Amino acid sequence: MAAQNIKPLRDVNIGKYDELSTRERIVLDIDGKEVGVYFEAGEIRAWLNVCPHGGGPVCQGQIMPRTVQDVRPGGKSGGLGHHPTERNIVCPWHGYEFGILSGEHPIKGDVKLIPVAVRVVDGDVVLSV
Repeated sequence: MAAQNIKPLRDVNIGKYDELSTRERIVLDIDGKEVGVYFEAGEIRAWLNVCPHGGGPVCQGQIMPRTVQDVRPGGKSGGLGHHPTERNIVCPWHGYEFGILSGEHPIKGDVKLIPVAVRVVDGDVVLSV
């Protein structure tokens, strides 16, 4: 079996959490890989900027409340509405949606964004790429 050419992870400091967290998201190019970093509900997530559906730049899509179907008593539709707290990233190419915090498609749970390790160290946001 041939040896794989795997690069080790390296930590990249992208700035101070207090300054970055006032933004909804930032999209960075790190060593030729684009990464979207999101600040949502006091949490931080980072995703590779590639939609698993069609390869589009998912992290550059709109951010919007998760769409939900209101079901009234008797199983009747009350129409579409929005979840009070959950928000999704919407890929600009085909409209696929993914939870900002989970990275999952709301219906197809096996369709997920590729996570990038992110953490706060001494007040700095650090990505492992």
